[in-house]
Formats: sequence, C-alpha cells, structure tokens
Amino acid sequence: MSRIYEAVIGLEVHIELKTGTKIFCACPTDFGAEPNTQCCPVCAGLPGTLPMLNEKVVEYAVKAGLATNCEIARYARFDRKNYFYPDLPKAYQISQYDMPLCERGHILIATGDGEKRIGITRIHIEEDAAKLVHDDRYGTLIDLNRAGIPLIEVVSEPDMRSAAEAVAYLKKLRSIVLYAGISDAKMNEGSMRCDVNISVRVAGEDKLGTRIEIKNLNSFVSVQRAVEYEFRRQVAALEAGESLIQETRRFEPSTGRTFSMRVKEDADDYRYFPEPDIPPIILDNAAIKRISASIPPLPDERRRTYMEKFGLSAYHSEQLVLERSVSDFFDAAAALTEHRQILASFILSEVLRYMGEGDAISVSPAQIAAIADMLGSSRINGSGAKKLLGALWDTEGDPAELISALDLEQLSDRAALAELAKRTIAQHPNMVRDYKIGKQSALKALMGRAMSISGGKANPEILRELIVLELEGQ
Repeated sequence: MSRIYEAVIGLEVHIELKTGTKIFCACPTDFGAEPNTQCCPVCAGLPGTLPMLNEKVVEYAVKAGLATNCEIARYARFDRKNYFYPDLPKAYQISQYDMPLCERGHILIATGDGEKRIGITRIHIEEDAAKLVHDDRYGTLIDLNRAGIPLIEVVSEPDMRSAAEAVAYLKKLRSIVLYAGISDAKMNEGSMRCDVNISVRVAGEDKLGTRIEIKNLNSFVSVQRAVEYEFRRQVAALEAGESLIQETRRFEPSTGRTFSMRVKEDADDYRYFPEPDIPPIILDNAAIKRISASIPPLPDERRRTYMEKFGLSAYHSEQLVLERSVSDFFDAAAALTEHRQILASFILSEVLRYMGEGDAISVSPAQIAAIADMLGSSRINGSGAKKLLGALWDTEGDPAELISALDLEQLSDRAALAELAKRTIAQHPNMVRDYKIGKQSALKALMGRAMSISGGKANPEILRELIVLELEGQ
C-alpha cells in the first residue's frame, strides 16, 4: 500500500537593501551599470583595505526585523564565512553567524484554510558576492559591481507544507519589505533571490527527512515548479527504496527539473570566525524605538482596514496590499469615491493588466475614481470602462469629456433596449429553440449578439432582463 508523504519546506531569502552606497565602502549600488565601474579596492578585496559599516544597512535590517515580528538583538556581531569561489575576491564573505541582528519572528500567510503562521528563525546582514558572466568567447568574466551590495538573509522555519504555501510566504515577505521601503525586491533583477530547503516524510511523522537545497530561484513561478518537481522526485526515490543524500541542486526552468550541483556543506565547512575589522553592532531601546516609528502601516494593517472600513472581500484586500504602490494608489482613489468595492475590482482586474513588475500606474487616482463613480451610477458599463481606461492611460484627459468624445455612454433606456432584445431574438431562431429546450448557453449567446449590435454600450443587467421577458412571452 502506497504511503502518503508530506513536504517540509523552509526558505532562505536574500534581499538587496535599497541603500545609495555599498555595505562597507562608498561605491554606488545602481543596477545595470557598465561592468566594474562601481567598485574600489575594498570591493576587490585588495590587501590593506578596511571595511567601514554603512549605518543605513543596520537601520534597514532592524526595520525588516520589526516588520516581521522579530526580537532585535542589542548586541550583534559580524563573522567571516570562508570559502573559495571566483566571485568572492577576499576568499571570505562578511556575514553574521551565531549572533545575528534579528531572531524568532513570524509572518502570517493566507491559505485555503485561513491564516497560517510561518516562523522566521533569523535575519542577518551580509555582503553580496561579485557576479560571474559566462561568455562564449572570453570564458567566465567577473563583474565586481555587485560585490559588497548590502543584503539581508531571511531564514524561515520549516513550516511550509506545499509549493503554494512557499509562494504565499515569499509574496508576503516581498510585500512587507516593499512597504517598509528597504528594498525594491525586483526578482527579475536579482534584488530578491530565494533558496529552498525541502525534505519529505511520511505524513504524521515528526522525524525530518534528508534536507535538499535548491539554489537561486528568482521568480514565484520557479519556486512553485521547483518545489513541486523536487517533492515528486524525492517521493519517487523513497518509494523505490533509494536513499537521499544531503545536497545542493539547481533548477532548470526549460525542463522544470532539478539537477545535482554538489554535496551540501555544513556550517563547519565554512570555518566561521569573528570579523576582526568591524566593531560589533550595539543598539539601545531609543534607537530601536526611533526606527520602529519610521515604519509605515504594513500589509496586514491595511488589509484589515480595507475589510472593516470599506467592506472589501478578503481576496480583494489581500491582492491590493501585495504591492505598496497599488495600495497607495487605491487609498488615494478611495478618498475620492464612495464606490470602493467597484474601485477595488476595477483596479485589480483592469488597471493592473497594463502594468509590469515595478511599473508605475499611468493614470491618476482621480481618473480611476471618476470611472468607479460612472460604473456605480450606471453611466458606463464594464466594456465602456475598459475602453475609457485605455484612452486615459498616459494622458491627463478628463473621463467625463472622453465618454462623450468616444461615445461610451451606457444605453439604459428600457424602450430602446426592449427593441434591441426583440430584434436580436428575431434574427436568431436557432438560439431561441435551444433556450426553449433548456440550454442556458443560448441565453449567453443572445446576450453576446445583442451587446455586439449595441457596440458594447447596452446596460447588460437591463438587457438580460428584457431578453428573458421576451423569450418567456413567446
């Protein structure tokens, strides 16, 4: 009899901090600069150079800890993590080992069964490595621009049990750091990267299985696919009587599979020892209180406000707060209209379709609030609202004027719509026969034909009512 297995998943998320300069020197941190134009002797690890800690990095790391309900250490220390790799100029990385800045936190994620608490083991500060560029002509090249970019690593407890929960956690964490203003968290640019630790065990058992790490996943889709594949692979191996080894694997998006890279290292392999060139971080209550006061309302607080004050659904509220820019936009527009539920639905279903990750909303809150008012008063219908949004995008046009110019005003006159219903029914006797024998799809087809005849301007609620009345009267 086949056994039922469950996944045990924890994430290690590396987040680049949005500081103007690097963690231990004054080099800029602009993304996309020409290779090796944002580096100095400190970045290159040249002999005789000394690091100087960027104070803003500590502030942002504390913000991350407070925003994820962590305990903030009053005394924290840097350590050297020793290993040899071409992207590590000093042959060690400055990180934090046994005295991190933040510990014992948690965040809440939405699941099909409600909310679930995901523990956060620790958040520590470290420097990023350089970037390896693989070139067919010149071989592997090294770009030092990324060396010394400030990072925090957020290490979760192994509390997730599915790919869906892992993605929900990652999305929630991303929204938190965006709201806190400490990172742009652009996964497509590498400013938020994820390592997945996954093992499987027989459901109901307490003993953990063999932990396997999947490195450097840079999208929600990759995390989803990698976890789903690795779970299937490990279960198949155990069912076949094979032993799993603790290893590091990489995910190949083109095939949807993971491949072995190396045997997984333990902490002892890195020979951690205290960093002698950087003094410890010492924080008092006043400093932590000052940083805490600078954190704006976070996603959970805004979500509660949307549900309790505006009557939005849990789903709409959760979707609105995923991106701070979207939530800020909704807040500004909601102050200008009473139709908050229509506003939320229109922003999520239509406005966001025009945007890519990190893009700005190229209409004003006042313009979208006006569209919500027009929808709420039945001046336009959904089709007209979509056309109006397209005409307003990247312009400062007046929605009221454009409605007239584009002839988008909704047709709600019952006499005119009754005539439209009769004409449509007369033109499609086959659909009428289908409706009479109980095919509800025929009603949808008649509605589609009638809406098309009206140029999409007919009031769909009134039109449907009149079509049904006409059909039932025959």
